[in-house]
This record gives sequence, C-alpha cells and structure tokens, in this order.
Amino acid sequence: MSNLKKDSLFAGSVKDAAAGGLVALALFGMMIGMQADVATGLGGQLGINYRWGAVAIAVVIVFAGRLLLNLFVWKSDKPVTRTVGSLLPKASSFSGLGRFATPVFLVLAVVLPFLLTYFLGTRGSRQYLDLAILVTTYVMLGWGLNIVVGLAGLLDLGYVAFYAVGAYSYALLAQYFGFSFWVCLPLAGILAAFWGIILGFPVLRLRGDYLAIVTLAFGEIIRVVLLNWYDFTGGPDGLSNIPRPSFFGLDFERGEGNFADFFGLEYNSIHRIIFLYYVILAMALVTNLVTMRLRKLPIGRAWEALREDEIACRSLGINTTNTKLTAFALGAMFGGFAGSFFATRQGFISPESFTFMESAVILAIVVLGGLGSQIGVVIAAVVMIGGFEFFRGLEEYRMLVFGLLMVVIMVWRPRGLISVRTPSISLSGKAKGISADLVQEGHG
Repeated sequence: MSNLKKDSLFAGSVKDAAAGGLVALALFGMMIGMQADVATGLGGQLGINYRWGAVAIAVVIVFAGRLLLNLFVWKSDKPVTRTVGSLLPKASSFSGLGRFATPVFLVLAVVLPFLLTYFLGTRGSRQYLDLAILVTTYVMLGWGLNIVVGLAGLLDLGYVAFYAVGAYSYALLAQYFGFSFWVCLPLAGILAAFWGIILGFPVLRLRGDYLAIVTLAFGEIIRVVLLNWYDFTGGPDGLSNIPRPSFFGLDFERGEGNFADFFGLEYNSIHRIIFLYYVILAMALVTNLVTMRLRKLPIGRAWEALREDEIACRSLGINTTNTKLTAFALGAMFGGFAGSFFATRQGFISPESFTFMESAVILAIVVLGGLGSQIGVVIAAVVMIGGFEFFRGLEEYRMLVFGLLMVVIMVWRPRGLISVRTPSISLSGKAKGISADLVQEGHG
C-alpha cells in the first residue's frame, strides 16, 4: 500500500471514529453523564450528579474501537474473512465439540442442584438455582426459536408473543376452570401452536425484513391486547395466585400429607426450587430431542432447503406453505410450553414481562450461539443470561458492557460461537462438520 493510500485510509478512519465518538457523546451524555440522586444538601430533594469523567472514558473507548476496526478490519485491502479467519480455529477443530460437550453439559445439569446445596448450603444455593432455572428457560426458548430462525431461515422478532400466550393460557385455565399445571401444559402448547399457524398464514409471501416487521407487529399486538383487555386478562395489574405444580399430587407446603412429610424429610422451601429446576430441565431436553429428531426427518430437511433457497426448494416439489407453517407452529408450541412454566414459577404474570426486549434477547441467543446450533444456544444462554445477572450490580454500565461484548463477538465471529454445521444426511453415511461459511444464513 502506498503512502498516499495509507494517509487517506488513516484520515478517513479518524473522521469516521470521530463521528462515532460524537454520537457516543450525545447518547452517553444523558445516560451516564447525569444521574438523579437524593441531594444531601437540599433537604432530601432530588438532585443531579454530573459524571463527565465516565462519559469521557466511554467516548474514548468508542473512538478507539471504531478507529481500530476501520484500520485493521473494515478498511483493509485483504478480505475480511481472511483477516478474521486467520485468528480463528478451523471448522474441523469444532467438529467434535457438540459430541463431546453434550454429555458433559447433561451430567453437569443433572447434578447441579446437589453440588450447589453441598458446597453452599440450602440458603446460599437458592440464588444460583433460581439463576439456573432462568438460564434453562431461555435455553428452551432459544431451541424453540432456533427451529424458525436457524433451521427454516424465517426471521421472527415476535417470538415473545407465543411465550405470552403459553403463560396466559395456563393462568386463565387454572383460574377459570381449576386445571392443574400438568393438564394446562399441553393445552398451552397447543394454543401457542394455533397462534403460530395464525401468524404463519399472512406472512407466507414475505421474506427478510418484511417478515421481521410483521412478526414484530404480531408480538406487539398480543402485548397490547393483554394490556387493554382488563376484564379477561387483568390488564396492567396482571394475574396473581397462579397454582404451583405438584409432584404426583404432593404439594411443596408445610404440613402433613405433603412432599416433605411423605418422604420423611424435614420441610425446606428449597425442595420446590429443585423440583422446578428439574421440570424445566426435562422440558428443555424434550425440546432438544424433538428438534434433533425432526431435523433428520423429511420435514427437517425441507426446513433446511427452505433456508438455503426457497425458489429451488419449490422447484423440487416441496410445499413451502406447509413447511413454513410447521416451523412456526412447532417453534410457537415450545414457546408456549416455556410460557406456562414461567407462569407457574413466578406465580404472577403481567404484560410487562413480554416486551420486545424479550424477543430481542432470545433472538440474540440464537444468533450468538450460531444459527442451527443446539449446543451454541446453550453456551450463548449461559453467557448472556447468567453473565448478565452476575453483572447486575454494575447498574447502567452493564448494558454498555453487554452491548460492547455483543459487537466484539459479532465482529470476530459473525457466524456465531459454534460456526459448524453437521448435515442431517450424507451420502457416505458418516456426516462431517462443515463450516457455516458454506451455509446460507436464511432470509425466509
């Protein structure tokens, strides 16, 4: 590269980084620079603390990061894939990751409650068990959305709507008909699948960004209906006193004839938490098992063909209408299952629990883990949900750190953490992992 090209590249990079710094200054000036707090010298009234030093640090980080990306990644004469790929392991190094990591994760998940209670005690382990339940719930949601986005290639931004349908289905059926959790669980999944089919019909001709906008609108419609139909859903007040699940009719309460008394144990509230953990773990494992089995069936191969090229898929005689509807219905069904569990775990639900941010987080888990990768969803959920909770004490800085980490990971691993795909069928009889660079991202 000549000196003139180097000077022009550097000047353009500095200008672009300076523009990014100005945008960061405008955003962080209000978000970080001014914090409302109780002023001691004003008789307990609210005052504003100015933290321009923190704003300056944030702006410098944005400026430096943008400058480095412009100089070494985006504006380099070499292809980006070659620049980034030289720093990443080859696809073959990840080919056995899923086969090795799956039993390890499974054994760790099964013995986790016993390890926590043994090392931390019943009181100290409750916080981490609650976090494990939350992470496993998002793993199940990620696996459900992975059918729609990762396998079928249909961009869905309103997946939280099916999550809400499942939660409210269980709460309303239990409130008006007195059904138990185990009766409402399949009904919630069926109702969510029904709404998935309803969403699928109007969007059959849409692709890419247009499909994303329609699904986003569907999610907001469901939330607004739940918010305004006060007589039926409770509106903004939500629904409370949702029944808890029982263990073959044994409740986790203090007294005779309940779980602890039946098994001769001393009553402890941690019993219900452990039971809920194993319930969501079993539901997530069933979701994974069904997804992996369906992927090897003709319908699973039809999903992947739809993701690769819809026109070629139609030319092969595949009914794309039924293929899209089954993807939406099955993904929605698993979202409904997770929603019913969320309702029974919380004991209270409201429309504020089902905002667009939930859909964005679930989609980020799928994309970060790698589209179509089951083990990648697990790793991404642990990193995003678990790490997010551990850094909750950082207050507003955690969102900045969270966004910065997402940008870094997407720049260096644009195909996700697990960027290897195993074909559902192969001519040789032994499927080998292939790089995700040879697989379409899927635009529906």
